[in-house]
Amino acid sequence: MGAEASKPKPGTTFQVIGAGLSRTGTSSFSTALSILLDGPAYHGGTQVVLGPPSIISSWLDMFAHWPSSNPKDKAIVNRIVKQQLDGYVGATDVPIHGIVEELLEAFPNAKVICTVRDPEPWAKSMGVIQGVCQMAFLRFTLLPLGGGKWRFPDLINALIRMWEHQYGQGTAIEHYESHIAYLKRVVPEDQLFFFDVKDGWGPLCKILDKEVPDVPFPRVNDSKATEELAQKMVLKGLKRWAIIFTALAVGVALWYRH
Repeated sequence: MGAEASKPKPGTTFQVIGAGLSRTGTSSFSTALSILLDGPAYHGGTQVVLGPPSIISSWLDMFAHWPSSNPKDKAIVNRIVKQQLDGYVGATDVPIHGIVEELLEAFPNAKVICTVRDPEPWAKSMGVIQGVCQMAFLRFTLLPLGGGKWRFPDLINALIRMWEHQYGQGTAIEHYESHIAYLKRVVPEDQLFFFDVKDGWGPLCKILDKEVPDVPFPRVNDSKATEELAQKMVLKGLKRWAIIFTALAVGVALWYRH
């Protein structure tokens, strides 16, 4: 995850659907796409946490019509997806990896690149992020932020429902394998690619038919970035509560003086 949310660039062509699961190097991959394709990339986790509150509301609106059971719902999902990703060269992370089929309908010419990782350490790291995102006091903490940020726990629940719909019950490693099977089922073979960020520029440049840039391949620690983003969100909420309680205390003190 990046240090700040990326901003769309009008007129940018959407080229890459990042289909890799969270904690498979999606932050490094997102940064690499921005460099190679010379435009902003949409990293779902970063955009949700550090972007405007409307992002959370938009994805929740999409999930209200997903999975689509009729043409009307499908049209709504398609519209929201295009609105969210307009102005970006590509998108990665949540909820991107779970709506690849819908993204292909919105961007039929995009390449689908799935970042991969050894399933066992991936499963352990996912346990950490799930614990952070599902903290019981999170909704209360975020409430004073207003503008929809307090709905972040609702988005987490929607993502969990998406996960269960796509992969059912099972271990994390079984879910990882189910995701790969899902991609092979819904993506045309000539549009689907797998990439390990450990391999650096070479394989990715070959997939995208680009020259290797004269800069180091970005290496972003997903685990550290996730923890830092969670801390920023919680601390911001707690500071707002502190301001509220301070104002209340001052008000009570003034009332007693009268």
